Amino acid sequence: MELFLHYSLIPSLLIILVLSFLQRREHCKQRDDTSYLLGNYFGIIIPLDFVGTFSNRWSYGIAFGATANNVMFLFSEGSQLLRTPQWARAFVLLIGGFEVGLSHFPFFACLSSEFRLVSSILGFLYSLTWFVVTILHITQCPHGQFLGRYETVIFYWPSLLCLSFLLGRFLYMFVKSLRIYLGWELQTEEKPFLEIHQAEHVKQLLRKPPLQEKKKSWFQSRIYEWDPCFQFPSRMIGTTVLAFICLYLFIVIEFCVFVYVRDALDVFEGELESYIASVNQTGTLTPVILQVKELIKISKGVWVVTILPASLTCVSYLFHILACYRKHVKRLWAGNKHFLPLKFHSPSSSGSVAAIARYSGWQIAYILWGYLVIHVVQSLCGLVIMYSLVLPVIHNQGLEVLRGLGIGILTISIVLGLMILQVCIAGSFFLQPKMSTVDKQKPLALNNRKMFHNFSYFLFFYNVLLGLGACLSRLLISCILGTWLIARIDRTIMQKGYEGADMGFRAWVGMLYVDHYHTHPVLVSFCHILLRGLRERQLQQALSCGHLYQPAGPRTSARPRTRWRLLQTLINNPRLLMLRKSKPGPGSQEFTQILLTCSKS
Repeated sequence: MELFLHYSLIPSLLIILVLSFLQRREHCKQRDDTSYLLGNYFGIIIPLDFVGTFSNRWSYGIAFGATANNVMFLFSEGSQLLRTPQWARAFVLLIGGFEVGLSHFPFFACLSSEFRLVSSILGFLYSLTWFVVTILHITQCPHGQFLGRYETVIFYWPSLLCLSFLLGRFLYMFVKSLRIYLGWELQTEEKPFLEIHQAEHVKQLLRKPPLQEKKKSWFQSRIYEWDPCFQFPSRMIGTTVLAFICLYLFIVIEFCVFVYVRDALDVFEGELESYIASVNQTGTLTPVILQVKELIKISKGVWVVTILPASLTCVSYLFHILACYRKHVKRLWAGNKHFLPLKFHSPSSSGSVAAIARYSGWQIAYILWGYLVIHVVQSLCGLVIMYSLVLPVIHNQGLEVLRGLGIGILTISIVLGLMILQVCIAGSFFLQPKMSTVDKQKPLALNNRKMFHNFSYFLFFYNVLLGLGACLSRLLISCILGTWLIARIDRTIMQKGYEGADMGFRAWVGMLYVDHYHTHPVLVSFCHILLRGLRERQLQQALSCGHLYQPAGPRTSARPRTRWRLLQTLINNPRLLMLRKSKPGPGSQEFTQILLTCSKS
């Protein structure tokens, strides 16, 4: 497959050249430019509109999913650059990224091309080539070293599914474009300037809000509510689909690594057992070896068990990020920026454009590395639970565990109780009474100041020790939340004032602003009204000019009418006769003499 990835650049470049030849350039160069020789051919083709594409969203998403195996190949390629100089690794990875992008460029270019008939044929043939090569790779090497039977099928079935969908999509495009070409079906506008959901959003803004809101179900109020006036762009759909498939492949690769490590640990355990048997279980290291074996056994079990919760956590993050995207974009549409830190209220324009280019790749990388970090943290938590609760019960030490657990809970309860007691005493004795019965709380005005000063003095020394525990709890909670939310690119894990150091969050905010400025429904609707008015005025002018020059009698050809207009122009402007190019023949000379006579008269 890696070899085919290199050779696939040849048909990819040919397809790009064909589509570029068909694409017309809007602005031709001057004659002194070398590109003038190309005429209006070889225009720039784009894979997809990363900002304003709302049609064929799932087709683009599945096309992104077809690249998942090669995206994971980039990760493995990064681990094989040990022989490359350290300063050159970034350039090697950049070249590898360009190669993967160029090899899959025809999928997107054929989906977005205006020439449906040609692009559907090229896209179908290119997708079929990838599908056949993948099938051949699976049939030749179906089994693997780590997962055993059908290991290659486990790795490549998402790509086969995506390629099958693309084959069906290109076949549908071919049939539809062929029917349009034969005149059996009318051609519709593929990409309207104003989308339906954007127009519905503007209409909803102009309507009066209902007096009573509809009662929402538990799923709508707690999890997600579908909005018919909002659609996710193709970029978000493609990023989510690719993140799902890459997360699946990453989990499979991680499990393969686990199988390799488990086999190595089994060999190590066998050596430990042979050592214990050689000393007849009477050696000084026997208890330590037994504890090491127990640790290995528990670690393997905990690692396997925590695969499911870690993967479910990252999957829920993907859905939650989509929900947060809709919520944040709609807040920006309403002019609400309070959910963003103050320094992000006016981001850099160049930084925002670069952010939308890097967001999709960073989101996938954050999900993958976030899964690994969450899995490690959950495994450590599992080890703590096993050694603090489960193993003592297995070793008949349950009463001691309950005693220690009870003492610990009692200590924490007393500390929290003393903290709550301080708040109650402060509210009861050291605050002045309410000024009105309507007030919810007492005013922040001190009362019994002498008692308050004694209260603060004697609790000063106790609060020093209490602050030590509070500091440790703050550190622990920060570590847990930071590692738990590491995959969430939509919110920063930095402290207030240091949000700019979170590059992932900066990419998220920049992407939000680009979408806000380019896909705002009110702005797009306003531009749509202006363009529609301009087209109507141009149409009226064309109709009026056509009515002015339309003859009243029977239809005639355009050539006599053009000559008559030429005659009128030359009579009214005699000096143009001297600049007019003369044609050889008696007819042209007689025509010139008639014009001179008419101009003199």
